[in-house]
Amino acid sequence: MPQTFNVGARSIFVTTVAWVFIALSLLAVASAVVQNAAVASLLPGWQASGSQRALPLLTGLLIAYLPWVVGAGLALSLATLASAIGLLMRLDWARRAFIGLLVLAIVANLLGLWFQHEVVQSVVDSTLSRTPLPEQALGVFGGFVTAARAMGVAMTLLACALLGWIIHRLMSAAVKQEFA
Repeated sequence: MPQTFNVGARSIFVTTVAWVFIALSLLAVASAVVQNAAVASLLPGWQASGSQRALPLLTGLLIAYLPWVVGAGLALSLATLASAIGLLMRLDWARRAFIGLLVLAIVANLLGLWFQHEVVQSVVDSTLSRTPLPEQALGVFGGFVTAARAMGVAMTLLACALLGWIIHRLMSAAVKQEFA
């Protein structure tokens, strides 16, 4: 028996995803604009203050690439905003672009796991090098660090699973029919 779809029917799922991502991308655009202004004003003073000794591994990367990272985040936020608006209007190119942006977000989150590990390790190393801790406190500190790492990994994987589920739903036959 052939499957029949109601052409032109708008699903609550697509509308909800579109509005949620419109709101999130507007917040991300505003955040990127504020961050760009903050980076431009704070980096020269931060370089001169000598605080880069606290995080030696990340300092060079932070100073050299932070404006580029903020700019890339702004560009991706604007692309997400445009594709989410197109998703709300049921444009097929927007659905495809939105799926591509979600795949990119999954890849970035998975690569970000390495960055999370490096940041936590740098903070731990700088803290332990400046402050000698007793053995009992060292065990508690290590437990908190392990819990923070585990929670970071769990939340990242949960976010990736949610984005994967959204991709799966946007690629379903019923949703594709809405965009026909």
